[in-house]
Amino acid sequence: MKVKLHLTNYFHFHSSPTSPIKFGPFNHFVQKRWKKPADTAQTRLENRTRDLKLDLLTSQTRKLNIALQLLDIMSQRRRPYVSVQIMSRWTNLVGLNVGMGDFLREYPHVFEIFIHPVRKNVCCSVTEKMMGLIEEEKSVLKESELENVRRIKKLLMMSKEGMLHLHALRLVRRELGLPLDFRESILRKYSDDFKLVDLEVVALVKRDECLAVSDVEKWREKEYREKWLSEFETKYAFPIYFPTGFKKEKGFNEKLKNWQRVSYVKPYEKEGKRSRTKGGIERLEKRVVAILHEFLSLTIEKMMDVERFVHFRKDLGMDVNLRELLLNHPGIFYISTKGGTQTVFLREAYCKGGLIDPNPLYNVQRKMMDLILLHRRNTNELKVEKVSNEKRNASSSKIVEGTSDGDWVIPLLERSDD
Repeated sequence: MKVKLHLTNYFHFHSSPTSPIKFGPFNHFVQKRWKKPADTAQTRLENRTRDLKLDLLTSQTRKLNIALQLLDIMSQRRRPYVSVQIMSRWTNLVGLNVGMGDFLREYPHVFEIFIHPVRKNVCCSVTEKMMGLIEEEKSVLKESELENVRRIKKLLMMSKEGMLHLHALRLVRRELGLPLDFRESILRKYSDDFKLVDLEVVALVKRDECLAVSDVEKWREKEYREKWLSEFETKYAFPIYFPTGFKKEKGFNEKLKNWQRVSYVKPYEKEGKRSRTKGGIERLEKRVVAILHEFLSLTIEKMMDVERFVHFRKDLGMDVNLRELLLNHPGIFYISTKGGTQTVFLREAYCKGGLIDPNPLYNVQRKMMDLILLHRRNTNELKVEKVSNEKRNASSSKIVEGTSDGDWVIPLLERSDD
């Protein structure tokens, strides 16, 4: 009787009130061992092999992007400076998680903090070095106008209906190297190539088959010629570069080899009727991999926020879970979570944390990055420049003999903030 009562209490103590299964002496101790671990996109993201150099680059790039967003907003104002009190309202707008004043003072080579001579409030302007780089970037953008036309045409050729939403292009404007006014300076200017269907949709007028060659196809041709590989091995293959320390499970190489041979519809070819079979799903996923690969190859730094791909899902026909797909191919893509965002890199384009094949616009942005990385170092150079600028301004604003007070007081008031 005591044994029976003891077993009843044991079952009652170790059973869950909501569980339909009553745990007993046979299945209680083996429950954890038999339980299959969760395999979700989040767990794979947490357990992935990290690339420390790309993670560091992501953190640095985020700081530069915040600074560039602030500069874009400042450029839209009438004065060449803005009070720090007004800039503090932009904290959430640019995604800043620290005080605006602390952020501005951390980068004296980009932002110059000074006291307004009339209102006596703290104001911010752009340093001469950064202004020089901004002007250099504008000139590079102007010179690469035809290249920007080519990028937009290739994106439109990848879309299902030959159309894209402008709000999606605005989100990736800086990644594609497009000017701020690309709607007027590119889309309206090149009316033979583009037409605005309505206010927020751009369509391709005519396909250019010379552009219908993806970046990975050029790599395949090079591999076929230089390494004498068979066409069967290279026809549908992608370049694979695993991070240092990547551990391969049993049978991984065989699965990868079979996936490399799976045929698919290329990104610039029109997709036919989709099949719901296992092979049809594999071909669809490989097509989406090709679209993402080509999209990243069109960007300036071969990297982009994962969330911004979502705005192209419908237009480009990417009806899959994009984050899971990116995580399933660690040899092609790398997702970094530094800086509170998920940034995807095209792994083949980077070596030792730097772009293998840089371009003029990338070089200008690297110079801007150098100013960000200086932080508060070498500030003595800024002091010398500031003193020389003050002397130059003082010499140019000397009062000529015989002029009245009102002749120089009005210009001083005109320089005050709104």
